[in-house]
Amino acid sequence: MRKEPGFAYRIFLILGDALAIVFSFGFSYYFRTHIDSRPYYFTSEIRDFILSQILLLPIWLIILTSLGLYSRHVLSRRGIEYWRLFLASILGVMTIITYDFFASAYVTRGSLFPVRTIAIYAMIFNFIVLVITRTIIRAIRQFFLRRNVGLIRTLIVGNSDNTTQLLQGITPDSGFKVVGVVASDKYVPEEWKKRQYDNLETALSRLHPHAIIHTGSKEIEATNKAATEHHALYYYSPAEDSIIVQSGNVEFVAAVPIILVRATPLSGAAKVYKRIMDIILGLILTILAAIPMLIIFILQKINDPKAPAIYKDIRLTRYNREFPLLKFRSIKQEYSGLTPEQAFAKMGRPELAEKYRKQGDYIKNDPRYTKLGDWLRRTSLDEIPQFLNVLKGDISLIGPRALQPGELKNYGDRGLLLTVKSGLTGLAQVSGRRNISFNERRALDVYYVQNWSPALDAQIFFRTVASVLRHDGAK
Repeated sequence: MRKEPGFAYRIFLILGDALAIVFSFGFSYYFRTHIDSRPYYFTSEIRDFILSQILLLPIWLIILTSLGLYSRHVLSRRGIEYWRLFLASILGVMTIITYDFFASAYVTRGSLFPVRTIAIYAMIFNFIVLVITRTIIRAIRQFFLRRNVGLIRTLIVGNSDNTTQLLQGITPDSGFKVVGVVASDKYVPEEWKKRQYDNLETALSRLHPHAIIHTGSKEIEATNKAATEHHALYYYSPAEDSIIVQSGNVEFVAAVPIILVRATPLSGAAKVYKRIMDIILGLILTILAAIPMLIIFILQKINDPKAPAIYKDIRLTRYNREFPLLKFRSIKQEYSGLTPEQAFAKMGRPELAEKYRKQGDYIKNDPRYTKLGDWLRRTSLDEIPQFLNVLKGDISLIGPRALQPGELKNYGDRGLLLTVKSGLTGLAQVSGRRNISFNERRALDVYYVQNWSPALDAQIFFRTVASVLRHDGAK
């Protein structure tokens, strides 16, 4: 799911709305003091007035978001959008007036509005400027879409009349660009025959689409799974009116209803929020860990001067991307970079490999580790260089375990697991770490992907701190 539909457009709308609100309040002040001919009796500075409104912008953005003014189904209906913008203008000004009334009772300062007429002007100008700003942003977006910039590469799949309607009706203005179709000849217009494919897997491997719109009533689960494996958005186009009526997430493309089925709630704005939290917490933790990292680095060099103190292990993160995971070296240099099977074979004890796997990737007194390395693993201090991976954006502070490329064959849900960034810690780690089986760890990682929320991240973070302090599951 590399490309969210209209995500950049909504970001520009948020920025445009913020500028429109600040401008409308500033113009309301100017209008009252320079254009309105009635005398006025206040000495408030326009600079202070505008600054106070900038500080209250979060209130406006919450109101706009609550009214659905950044959701696709509202943005596609101009009349509904304008009505809600008008409602937001009234609610926003009334909310600020209410806040000003109660704040003035407890804080000694002047009113946010020097006179109430400025608030009335702000309601009117705010609505007008919001409509104008959004119209301009929409026109700019259409300009780029019609030049094939920012379009969602889309594959149509399924034997349905909706397939034909989508192929004939999708235009750049919708934000989608059809790159292929998997359907029988009956539903494929003549002009699309050259981009018709016999099977879904071939189409996916050749076209690498950003999205799949599935119009058929068969193989829904298989198509959804294939979309997840290839990190493509999955839309389902229902034929039954009852489904359309009951769902609140229906969009219409070329007059065809489609429903976006997300593999994980960690998408769009949620990804932005999570990245911001990773940067903030990652920076704090890196600063706190700086001295311990320096001490451990020195100890590593004293213990083995010729070996690198930090080990780079190739792992997988979102969208199957490989990256070097940083850890303090805990394994003896001669076994560094080898799989457990290769390392045990090299030391002449291949029977330990089977025992290692049967016991959940663990054996007591593992001969591969140095004494310092064994202590680092038991205290989880070998993991702290990964704070740098978090800051860099390779991984998230919290997420599924970072898989090694060779481990993918053991994961039936590998496509789902790789729809989000891997994590330094996660639900599996705080649920027992090495004390739970491989299948239990996999199930917990899948649960996290499908049920992500800020509250779940916070819970895992604090449980991780407690788990590390108690050495729960550490071996």
